[in-house]
Amino acid sequence: FGLDPKSGDKPKDKLKECFYDADLVLIPAGVPRKPGMDRSDLLKINLGIAKDLVEACAKFCPGAIIGLIVNPVNSVVPAMCEVYRRHGLDPKKIVGITTLDVVRANKFVHEITGVKTSDIHVPVIGGHAGASILPLFSQDPAGAKIPKELIPDLDKRVQDAGTEVVNAKAGKGSATLSMAYAGAMFGKAVLAGLDGEPRTECAYVQSDITDLPYFASKVTFGPFGVEEIHPLGKLSEHEEARLVEAKKQLKGEIEDGLKALDALYSGAKL
Repeated sequence: FGLDPKSGDKPKDKLKECFYDADLVLIPAGVPRKPGMDRSDLLKINLGIAKDLVEACAKFCPGAIIGLIVNPVNSVVPAMCEVYRRHGLDPKKIVGITTLDVVRANKFVHEITGVKTSDIHVPVIGGHAGASILPLFSQDPAGAKIPKELIPDLDKRVQDAGTEVVNAKAGKGSATLSMAYAGAMFGKAVLAGLDGEPRTECAYVQSDITDLPYFASKVTFGPFGVEEIHPLGKLSEHEEARLVEAKKQLKGEIEDGLKALDALYSGAKL
């Protein structure tokens, strides 16, 4: 959908034309973190942007799968699930896109092992920021061959890959092309599932496979969207320890998102 900036029309007034009766909506919206902006500032701005778009989806395409690439994903997705819940809709229609973490983990394993990326499938669980990102190298045949002493640094590189890109661009941008690639991968999987060919991708959704209400893990998408949320499976000793760390960070960020949404509805300051 194109909007002529000279027309005077406001984008928010054209959401019906954009969203009406859609099956899948990908929302890569929001502002990037700028110098001097702390995490609460970013959350406040992007939560408001996401809320407007998600409420439009609730109105114009309530049955659609909504894929969110709005940072901070760990906080925004739980808040948007609550928005859907308040509208009487299924919160499992709201999905946080964490595919980029999988793409990065697969690429790094390829660099070490030489195995083709198409043959590497490292599950990445937890969340989509810092220590909440937990790649399970032990569950991929190629990743499992990497010497144990290399895993902690490799794990950390996946966590910090976004910063690595920002530094490589010398402050002139962030991960855009790779995010688009990952978003397209996710979208293709969801659309295949909706068309009757179930596909499995890691995603951040409402979940009961841990003691947290939201968690990223393998998710199978079918004709009605989220069809199955897979258990974590067997973890290595390193992964077990990291899971505790990931859940601690994620728990706080989930709470931050829900508190921010309550403040947004009440008009209070964050």
